[in-house]
Parts: sequence; structure tokens; C-alpha cells
Amino acid sequence: MSTDPLVVFDTRAKGLERKALQAFAVLVRDQVAGGRPFCCLVTTDDHLKNLNRDFRGKDHPTDVLSFPSPSLEGVLGDIAISVQRATEQAREYGHDTPTEIRILLLHGLLHLLGYDHETDKGRMRRAEVRWRQRLGLPAGLIERTRR
Repeated sequence: MSTDPLVVFDTRAKGLERKALQAFAVLVRDQVAGGRPFCCLVTTDDHLKNLNRDFRGKDHPTDVLSFPSPSLEGVLGDIAISVQRATEQAREYGHDTPTEIRILLLHGLLHLLGYDHETDKGRMRRAEVRWRQRLGLPAGLIERTRR
């Protein structure tokens, strides 16, 4: 198992234990991503707003963004998660912020693996449901938007 850092913390979140999130990132790297590395930045709404504007042309914050790596070295890419969005969504869906960050990390990782819920006719939704259930997570992003 690689000792490379998978999670970078640019901000704090109530109840978020860095070691626990790092362990979850290792788990999904090994089980979901087949051992292929990625990096996850846990940051602020302002940072996600800037990334969303700069890379997607959308001038508002969002909960998670994925940036697939163009390299052929096996690195999947980067994920950025907004702690503020995660906290608000956790409150809305009745679980804690660390759980929501795990949901967002899984969602972002599936995007790095090539899934796209806007174009893949349910393929990403099915994968997210399957992995969410295996990992013991509550309803994921795609399921919540279909309600």
C-alpha cells in the first residue's frame, strides 16, 4: 500500500477526523479504483467557487469537483470537496459532515474513473448505489437528485 498522501486538508470541519478520512480514501482507492492513486482536497466554498468558475465556467460554489489526470502514469486525478456544502447537505439529509464528505469523495472518484451521470444512461448511478451500499453509506448524490 502506498504511503502517498491521498487527502489534503485546506480547512477544518466539525467532527472530521483526518486519519479516518485518509483511511476511507485508502479503502476506496484499493477497492473502487483498483489501487490507482488520486488526491482529494478538502477545502472551502470560495475555493470550489473559483475552481468551478475557472474550469467549468460556472460562477458559484459546488459540493465536489473532479479533475481527471491527463497523464498515463496511472494517477486518476484530483477531487475537491467543499466543507461548507458537505455540512449543509449533511444537515439536510440527516447525517454528519464526515459521512457527507465520504459520499462526495466516492462520487468524485467515480467521475475520475470515467463515469458521467449526465450522459451514461444510469451507469454511474448504478455504480454509486452498489459502492455506497458496500461501503455502508447513505443515499448518494445521484439518488438524491432523482427524488
